[in-house]
Amino acid sequence: MGATTIGALIGGAIDSMSGDDGAADGAIKGAIVANVLKVTLPLVVTYAVGWAVLRGATELKAKVFGGIQGEKA
Repeated sequence: MGATTIGALIGGAIDSMSGDDGAADGAIKGAIVANVLKVTLPLVVTYAVGWAVLRGATELKAKVFGGIQGEKA
């Protein structure tokens, strides 16, 4: 099953628990959220890993070559 289908199923199930109306609007919202997450989640993870690598490289450089006086390592 695709992420869009699973998102629609989960959104529909959550929306139908309120009992106010049908599950269709919840399914639509769930499908939209699933598609947005398919795009944004990999970007966020890539950014976080890149930031961690850059931070680690900066720390390693400071340990190997020594820091400049007054510079935070």
